[in-house]
Amino acid sequence: MNGKRVIGPDERLLTVAQAAERLNTSPRYPRRLIEERRITFVKIGRHVRIPESAIRELIAGGVVEPIGIRVGRRAA
Repeated sequence: MNGKRVIGPDERLLTVAQAAERLNTSPRYPRRLIEERRITFVKIGRHVRIPESAIRELIAGGVVEPIGIRVGRRAA
């Protein structure tokens, strides 16, 4: 393979505005992700689209698991 990611035929492509809505941000954030090449995107002519899977990967990559629950407090 040539290193390019293949987008499936059934993959939904989102506009920048739709991606921003999905991320609950302003459109400026997905545009910045695209500009910095931090998210996969598709150019169709002059139009830019973001695959839904790229949004899922971005969210999954930012998930922080809790350390654990402390019971009681230690005396200082």
